[in-house]
Amino acid sequence: MTDSLNIAIVGAGIGGLSAALALGARGMNVTVFESAETPREAGAGLSIPPNALILLKRTSLCDKIEKITTRSQGLTRRTSRGELVLPGSPTVLSYQIHRVEFLEMLLGEVKGPVRFGHRCAAVEDTPTGVRLIFANGAVCDVDVVIGADGIHSVVQRQIGLAAHPTSEGIVAYRGLVPSQKLSWGAELRGLNMWMGEGRSFICFPVSQGRLINIVAFVPSMRDMEETWYAPGDVRALAAEYEGWDSPVQDLISALDQTFRWGIYDRPPLPYWSRGHVTLLGDAAHPMVPHFGQGAGQAIEDGFALAVLLERARRDEIPARLNAYQELRLGRTSRVQAASRLAGRFYRSAGSDRAEQAQRSQAWMSAAEWIFPHDAEKAALAIL
Repeated sequence: MTDSLNIAIVGAGIGGLSAALALGARGMNVTVFESAETPREAGAGLSIPPNALILLKRTSLCDKIEKITTRSQGLTRRTSRGELVLPGSPTVLSYQIHRVEFLEMLLGEVKGPVRFGHRCAAVEDTPTGVRLIFANGAVCDVDVVIGADGIHSVVQRQIGLAAHPTSEGIVAYRGLVPSQKLSWGAELRGLNMWMGEGRSFICFPVSQGRLINIVAFVPSMRDMEETWYAPGDVRALAAEYEGWDSPVQDLISALDQTFRWGIYDRPPLPYWSRGHVTLLGDAAHPMVPHFGQGAGQAIEDGFALAVLLERARRDEIPARLNAYQELRLGRTSRVQAASRLAGRFYRSAGSDRAEQAQRSQAWMSAAEWIFPHDAEKAALAIL
C-alpha cells in the first residue's frame, strides 16, 4: 500500500467540502483552500436530492443531517391561480436544509484543515505533483489539486480552458421568511411550486420549519453577475407576481429583503482533467437549478473521485483523474440538459396542451434516471 495521497481542494463550498469529507473518509490527506477571508454564504435554502442523500447518509453526517433538515416526498405543483397540476411529481424523498447550516455541518466534519484567505493565483502541474501558488504568497505542493472554485474557476483557466457562462434569460429572487409571520406558515410542508407563463415560484420550509425559503424565477434581458448577493427590490418582485395565488403574494409581502441571482450554465467542457489537476461541481459543469442538481452533482463528483483515488499509486494519478472525467462528464452533461428543459417546463403555462404534455413527460423521465443514481457504485464498477 502506498503512502496516503496529499490533496488540495480549491474552494470551500458544498462541492469542495463534500469532496474533502469523502476523500478524508477513504484515508487521504486533504487541505481545503478558500479565497474568502471567513466563511460566507447567503442565507438561503437548499434541497438535497436523493442521489446526494444516498452518499451523505454513508458518512459521519448521517445522524446530524437528520436533525437539521425537513423531509418531503415529491413536488406539489400548482398553476399561478392555485389549481393543482396533475400528474404529480415522482414520489422521491428529498431533504430541505438551510444552506448556512449545511456548510457549518460540513466544516465541522472535515478532518483536514480549511484555510481561508487563500486566493488561488497559479497552478503548476509537474511530472510528480502540483504546486499551488496563492495571492498571499503561500505555496503548497501536493499530489492532486481539485478545482471546486465555481463557475468562474481559476483552476479551470489554469488547465487551459476558457469557458464562458451562458445566461438562461432568467433571474431568480431568493429570500427567507419567518414562518410565524404568516398565519399558515407553520402548516407548510414539502416542496411547493407555482407555474405560470414565463415565471415560476417555489417555496419550502427549512430550519425545522422556522423559516420558509422562496425562489422566484422571472425573465430578464439584463446580464447579471452569477452571484447570490446582489440586492433585489421586493416591490419589483411583487409586481412580477401580481394576480398570482394568494400564498405567493403573502410570501413576497412578508419578505424584508431579497437577493437576485443570475441563472447561468454553459455547454459541456471538452475535458476536466490535466495531469494531476481536475475539476468538480460548477467549475466542471454549472447547471441551472430546476432539478435541484447543482449541489447534487457536485456531491456525486466528490464521492466518485474519492473512490477512484483510494489506494492509487502516485504514478496512477493522471489515469485515475481521466477515468473520473470519463465517468462523470456524460452524466453531468445529461443532467445539465435535463435541468434546462425542466425550467422551460415550469414556465410553460402559455404553451399548448400537447407541448406541455411533452415537456411533462420529459421531466418525469429525467427524474427516473437522475434520482436513483449511486455515484460510488458507478465509480467502483470501473476500477
